[in-house]
Amino acid sequence: MYRLSYAEIMEDAPDLGRERERDAFDRALSQLRTAEAQGAAAGPARSAAVGSIQDLWNVLIADLLDPENALPESLRADLVAIGLWNMREAGEVLSAPDRSLAALIEVNTSIRDGLQ
Repeated sequence: MYRLSYAEIMEDAPDLGRERERDAFDRALSQLRTAEAQGAAAGPARSAAVGSIQDLWNVLIADLLDPENALPESLRADLVAIGLWNMREAGEVLSAPDRSLAALIEVNTSIRDGLQ
């Protein structure tokens, strides 16, 4: 049976983390795209889609603000700023049902693509 050393596991952990983050973005983006395509008919699905991106950014912002986060401070600050923009935009989208989800989709697609 093959056994991984602790160092090998730790070496692979960042890749696994990025993969999980990409998957989370993929799920949220899929919901946003579906809601955008449905337009006004999306109703509760639109709210759920926007809620999923808010939930994702809540988790990411909390992690970025953690003093133990190993990312460079300037990158963490930039990502927190993007996260806060996402939260504001999501609030605007929820308060205006006719507002497009395109900006949320575009920005979060860019972030997801940067995780590769």
